[in-house]
Amino acid sequence: MHKKETTIYDIAAALNVSAATVSRALKDHPAISKKTRDKIREKANEMGYQTNALASSLRTSKSHTLGVIVPRLNSNFMSTVLAGMEKAASDAGYHLIIMQSFESEIKEKENAQILFNHRVDGLMVSTTDTSPEPTHFKPFFAKNIPVVFFDRIPEKYSQHNCVTIDNKEAGYQATRHLLNNGKTRILHITGNTGIQVYKQRLEGYKEALSEANRSFDPQMVWQTNLSVEDGKVCAKRIMTMKPFPDAIFVANDTCAITIMHYLQKNGIKIPEQIEITGFNNDPFSEFSKPSLTTIDYPGEETGIKTVNLMIEKLNTKHVEPKGKQIVLKFGLRIRESTNRKPVK
Repeated sequence: MHKKETTIYDIAAALNVSAATVSRALKDHPAISKKTRDKIREKANEMGYQTNALASSLRTSKSHTLGVIVPRLNSNFMSTVLAGMEKAASDAGYHLIIMQSFESEIKEKENAQILFNHRVDGLMVSTTDTSPEPTHFKPFFAKNIPVVFFDRIPEKYSQHNCVTIDNKEAGYQATRHLLNNGKTRILHITGNTGIQVYKQRLEGYKEALSEANRSFDPQMVWQTNLSVEDGKVCAKRIMTMKPFPDAIFVANDTCAITIMHYLQKNGIKIPEQIEITGFNNDPFSEFSKPSLTTIDYPGEETGIKTVNLMIEKLNTKHVEPKGKQIVLKFGLRIRESTNRKPVK
């Protein structure tokens, strides 16, 4: 037989107080003294009382939960974003339900449906869907549930609520740095350019080449998933190139460092023969040998700003499709992989 659920009436009877007092105490109501609140919480724990969050959300039409969809969790950048989100959400009295799409458009749609059915108060998404206007966010808009896109923004929703950096400018600066170092044969290893961030970084790469009067060669742009395994495959392919590229701009640090280490093991000197720059400024990029030049993408700040924008939308009348775009500052961190002089 199942044990009967403990209710606030059971706690009230055990302490000889009213059910209303128990209810207020468990909600931390200031009208109940701290001593009484502590006593009631202690008894509730002793009796195995569980709050019914679902029933509460149905009464108030608020779940105090925010949904988050990310492409993958095994990313240092995304980990720092989520750390910022957790901090900001907790400070605002919200909990997060975090789901990952595994870089699958189908999985992203499933995640969106699950979070919609769980009645989240708002949705924050770094999308992997390459369609210009992903339709699976429309139910949220129809119900006036705020949606904030961060990092990866669908093309259709670029004027929606979003938090990102200027990826085109970042791609331009990374490429321009290599050009300023006298490099002329720059290989760009990117992600799926159907996703806006990679498309924009590629545009920045092209713009820098054009400004330097260098022709764009499509054969010098390789689309990958930017994983460790992709880095190994790319490095092996680079070893077969004639001539070698004299520089490589990679759209994340994980793939960049994998390529760099493989090339070094095969006798290629970095940066003397090939200069390499990454993207994101993951912590290990500073401690690789040589240390990696990279774009500093502020992950924790991205998470905090995304949640703060969400809270702002929840606390005001949210009218679609009007949105707010937050563009964060980034920096180019020049290190040993593109600098032959010792970096102090």
